[in-house]
This record gives sequence, C-alpha cells and structure tokens, in this order.
Amino acid sequence: MRWELNRLALAITSMVALAFLVPLIYATGKIAHDRALSDARQQAAAMVAALAVDPDPALLTSAIASTSAGSSGRLAIHLPSGDPVGTTHVEASAIGEADRYRRAMTAPVADGLAYLQPSVLSDGSSAVIEVFVPDEEMRRGVWPAWLALCALAAALVAGSTLMADRLGGRLVRATRDLAGSSRRLGGGDLAVRVEPSGPRELQDAAHAFNSMAADLRRLLDAERELAADLSHRLRTPLTALRLDAETMPAGPIGDRMRQACDMLDEELEAIIAGARLGVEARGNQQSDLVEVLADRLAFWSALAEDQLRPWEVVGGQTPVPMPLPRTELILAVDSLLGNVFAHTPEGVAFRVTVSPAGLLVDDAGPGIADPAAAVQRGVSGAGSTGLGLDIVRRVAEAAGGHLEISRGPLGGARIGMLLRVPEMAPPEEPVSKSGGRRRRSS
Repeated sequence: MRWELNRLALAITSMVALAFLVPLIYATGKIAHDRALSDARQQAAAMVAALAVDPDPALLTSAIASTSAGSSGRLAIHLPSGDPVGTTHVEASAIGEADRYRRAMTAPVADGLAYLQPSVLSDGSSAVIEVFVPDEEMRRGVWPAWLALCALAAALVAGSTLMADRLGGRLVRATRDLAGSSRRLGGGDLAVRVEPSGPRELQDAAHAFNSMAADLRRLLDAERELAADLSHRLRTPLTALRLDAETMPAGPIGDRMRQACDMLDEELEAIIAGARLGVEARGNQQSDLVEVLADRLAFWSALAEDQLRPWEVVGGQTPVPMPLPRTELILAVDSLLGNVFAHTPEGVAFRVTVSPAGLLVDDAGPGIADPAAAVQRGVSGAGSTGLGLDIVRRVAEAAGGHLEISRGPLGGARIGMLLRVPEMAPPEEPVSKSGGRRRRSS
C-alpha cells in the first residue's frame, strides 16, 4: 500500500512538473532568441546614427569596428553604390527586398540569422544595415536554464514523493496495526487493543475496534457466568441423588453410585471454576492429555468391565501438553470414549492410542457410515444429541489440530483428535491405564 501511494504521488507530481516545465523550456528558448535580436537592433541603431552623420565609407568602417558585432565580423552596411562596408553574410536578393520595402526584416543564413535594417540617407537614397546573429548567440544561456529547470523539477518531484512516503508511512503503519490487532482478536486474544494513530478516519476505526473488543470480552464473560450459574443449578438434583446413593447398602453397585456422585460433583466444581475464570486466564491454561485420559479411563473402565468390553491403551509414557483448559479436554475425552459405549453393543472391544500426535479411539463396532453427517451439530443418526463429535472437533481445532473419522484397524470406527505434527508417531506397545505392560479387560 505504501508503494502504491508513492507511485501515485510520483505520477501526480511528475505530471504537474511537466505541465510547467514544457512551457518554461519553450519560453526560455524564445527569450534567448528575442534577446539576440534585440541586441542586433541596438547594433543597427548605432549604425543608423553613424549614417545620419556622414555616410563616408572610411568613417563607417571606423564606426563598424567600434561595435561588438563589427569587431567580430557580424556587421555590414550596404550603401547605394553597391559596395558593402564590413562583413556581409546574406545574398543580394535579401538586401534588395529590405531596400524595396523600406522595413526591418530577418533573413535566414547559414549558421544563423541576419537582421536587416534599412536607413534613409540625406540625399533620399537608402542604405541597408546588416547584423548577423549566429545560432550560438540565439541559444546562449538556454542549456544552463533548461538544466536548472529540470533539476528544480526533479527536486520538487523527489521532495513531494518523499513527503507522500512519510505521510503514507503513518497511514500504512496505522492500517497494519489495526489489521494485526484484528487477527489477534480473531485468534482469541481478547486483551488486544489498538493505539489510535494516523488519519482521523483510522483513529475512529481504532476507537471502534477497542470498543468492540471490550464489548466482546464482556459478552463472553457474561456467557461464562451464565454457564457457571446453570452448572450450579445442577447441584440440587445432584444432592438428592447423593442422598439416595447414601441409602443404598454397601456393595459394588452402591459403591459405584456413590463414586459416580463424587465424580459428578467434582466435574461440576471444575466447570464452575473454569467458567468463572477471566478470559486471559482461560487463554493461558494448559492441560496434559495423558493425565486427563488416565483420570477418565478410571471412570470408563468400570463401565467397560460391567459390559464385558475388552480394551487397551497404547502409549502414554510421555506427557502431551495441550493449550486448553482441563474442563474442555475432559469434555472431549468423555465424548470420544462415551461414543463407543453409546453406539456399539456391549462386549465390543475398543483401543485408545495417545501420543504427541493426538488421541485416537478405535472400536470393533459397525463403524460410521456417513462421517460428514456425524459431525453436524445437533444431528444424530443414533438417537443422541448429536453434539459429541462436534465438541471433539471444536476442541481439536482450538488446539491447532483437526478431527479424524475413518475405519480403524479393529474393523469399526476410528475417531481421533490429531495435532499438528509431521506424521503420526509409531505405535508403542500397549499399556494399561496404570502404566504396566499390555493388559486386556474382559
């Protein structure tokens, strides 16, 4: 944009400079030409006075020699006798024409111009005074004047272009700051603000941008507070459920119900705490995918044992940090694992693979016939809410990756959050949730 403004200023100032330069160049040449002819008239006028005093050729020779034109051989007087006094440069026909019409005139000659001035003598006859004006005299001082005009025009064009570049630099910097801040805001940095600079219109745009960013931050905070309030409302039915679970007799079912109530209470507490975090704090959060997966498998493994589902975990020896709040990562992991239990029959095996390349969940079920329809929010072909895979997609994209849906090596669906790495890490030996060697649950 800055170069475009410079080219525009260069084009405009060049056109203006040419509009003045061309007439000035012509006027300079015309002035030099008229000056040379004016000097020739003065030389001829001096000879008119000498002819009026005495037309004697000897005296005229002395008078011619006393002038600058005569001393340089450029002045001659053509007397009625026909013999010229001085040095002549024109033909006799031009002299005859000037004598016949009795008026001053110019005649072109080789390498210059001749100024012819008739003068009436005391006896009624006429003499013609000739002053030769060479081309060098008519162009004297023209080239230096032209060079000076061109240099002045170039200086004016360069100065105006430099000034336009300085002004355009402010405009471009202000525009770039506004564009960069817009990209940062779109990337989730709600604390970004623009320092108003540049023209008034860009300053107004910067003020409007700052107001929009502040309003957007307030709206998101209000939305988070609403989510926290809604989550808090779930505590009442959870309390009733907990009281019912406490009345159940000791045993596997009662223990699992009480454990599920405790985990649900912890999840609600985490959701409320995360929802009430500020925008900046949420943007700086990081979670370990391996740690979150281990915690969630502790819950889902109990259900897998009840349904006689063989399962295994591959990888998990090294942490996999992700730039996401823990609550969002838990939601994505639960959606991936819950999809297996919700859409495959009991007893169907599944495998979880975790590595720096992401998280993959394979099952031995019927698979997903239409992956494109499966990620449409609110659309489900299996009677669910249709939000699970869309949640996984959103979390994967927030972490800089993407959602994959395909057919896995177990014969069923493969669903995963793949992060931005050159390629999927080679599979490690399967390990259990507790970090031991390969273990199958059945």
